[in-house]
Amino acid sequence: MRRMLDCREVPSENGCTLTLTGEEDEVLEAGAAHAVAAHGHTDGEELRAGLRDHLRDAPYATGAGAFVQLIEFRTQQYDQMDMLIDGWAAEIGADRTARWMVMGRDLDRADTYVEVVEFPSAEAAKKNSDSPVTSAFASKMMGVCDGPATFRNLEVTRAETP
Repeated sequence: MRRMLDCREVPSENGCTLTLTGEEDEVLEAGAAHAVAAHGHTDGEELRAGLRDHLRDAPYATGAGAFVQLIEFRTQQYDQMDMLIDGWAAEIGADRTARWMVMGRDLDRADTYVEVVEFPSAEAAKKNSDSPVTSAFASKMMGVCDGPATFRNLEVTRAETP
């Protein structure tokens, strides 16, 4: 499994957006060099331990048998929604079963968004839905939505990448 570090997931003063992906040892080495050069850290075991804590599996193409959930919602408070999603991700931590997500704003319908969330299987999606962290998030989400969200649950039958 390829691993990644994403500066956007770690608070920083300079708003760095660098993402590193590769074999774990390569990513840690490059991440340490970047942390020293771009963020002024001192290389050492403390820095590398912190980097290890932020390592995660890199997203990869979805294949047949995977599961995708589409969530459509309307809100005039997208910034709050974004913060709720970040809070959910931090709170669920290692129990997260979603491998990746994409959020899109509908250009034809004001204040309408569609989130695409991928799971390795329908069972993994159910485990996510059954989590108390996800239940609490869903309740908060409905508080910032203009009406109910629509969910579509899709078993992937074909997926291609160029």
